[in-house]
Amino acid sequence: MSETAVTATTTYRERLYVTWWIWPLPLLAAALLAAEVHMGFPGVRSWLPYVVLLPLTVLLIVRMGSTKVEVADGELRAGDAHIPLELLGEVEIIAQENRRRTMGPDLDPAAHVVHRGWVKPLVRVRVNDPEDPTPYWVISTRHPERLAAAIRS
Repeated sequence: MSETAVTATTTYRERLYVTWWIWPLPLLAAALLAAEVHMGFPGVRSWLPYVVLLPLTVLLIVRMGSTKVEVADGELRAGDAHIPLELLGEVEIIAQENRRRTMGPDLDPAAHVVHRGWVKPLVRVRVNDPEDPTPYWVISTRHPERLAAAIRS
């Protein structure tokens, strides 16, 4: 399958990568932990924590930001889950002032949630499948208007 065949049916695609300003804190924590181990051991064991902990931290940060949100081939895909667009109903963009309430006391425990704290805007999509116990999906997105338009189209 060619690259153009894959992108021809995609109406929206986004990767919820970790923003640059989050990176320093986990890297600093890994470096401090490595330094603590370094102070206690001489020789090879002194630099080994740096070689293990710093790349492992980078790998974990990159992995945290590998979540994709996509509308393609008649499906909404968020994280590892996907649902056909014909089973979706109302699409609602959650206002910033309602974000905490939406993710807190108003959240249905059966809802499918793909939330990343570093991505503030949210979209809620109702599920109209009578066989699906999930009432709606809540999805973090940097472009809520574009995602909502792609789901509606």
